[in-house]
Amino acid sequence: MNVLRLLTGVFLSCLSWAAQGQVTIQPKASIPEEVGILYNQEKVMTYRIHPRGMALGWYSGKIQTFYKTTYYGLELGYIRHHKETRQSNDLAAVFRGETPRPYVYGKQNNFYVLRGGYGVKRYFSEKARRRGLAVGVSYQGGVTLGMIKPYYLRLIERQENNSFAIVSKKYSEEDKDLFLDPFSIYGGTFFTKGLGELSFLPGINGQVAVHFAFGAFDEYVMAIDTGLMVDIFPRNVPIMVEDNQPYFLNLFLTLHIGKRS
Repeated sequence: MNVLRLLTGVFLSCLSWAAQGQVTIQPKASIPEEVGILYNQEKVMTYRIHPRGMALGWYSGKIQTFYKTTYYGLELGYIRHHKETRQSNDLAAVFRGETPRPYVYGKQNNFYVLRGGYGVKRYFSEKARRRGLAVGVSYQGGVTLGMIKPYYLRLIERQENNSFAIVSKKYSEEDKDLFLDPFSIYGGTFFTKGLGELSFLPGINGQVAVHFAFGAFDEYVMAIDTGLMVDIFPRNVPIMVEDNQPYFLNLFLTLHIGKRS
């Protein structure tokens, strides 16, 4: 019995020593380089500004990989001529007791554009997403529908009885001298004047930009890009009475706000 007790004590002591001496080595946690794409698409609203105008847009993107997103979208905006300058008829305020609307001297049409395009965004490195900012490039091409709206002025016109009346007129060759005479211009008209007389001019567009995405792989989209854009048309766009051109080349800045799913 003493021997049995001794063996039992030795066995239990060995078990206790083994339990206390056991060391468990756990594998080190690591973040895989790519854990899979969490979102498949993004829908984004855009606001673009450039020296000759602005535009509001929308696009839908397909997230192909961490590095590449393809998208298509629409954008509505307007383009000014580089010589456009707003001015007012201060004399009318003095003699008639009212302030006419400002106008642009030498302008014959407003010009609006509807752009449709297909583009690609490529990020330089997935590592940038760990710092909260991804940097890449984007490029896009597509078609443009130019919309030309007559520009109306309120003109001081001599009547048959040698009296004067204020009439609203758009530019025409017959009234060119009156339209370009500063002393015959009373002021501008409301934006809606001429909307029913739109004419259309098709063209093409393209752009290339540097893209900065904040939280590029988060649920919500917040990004800006800056670059160069061009709109090209088959003939001169008649914004002003003189010095028109068939293309518009602009630097731009665009804000992107949207959501991924």
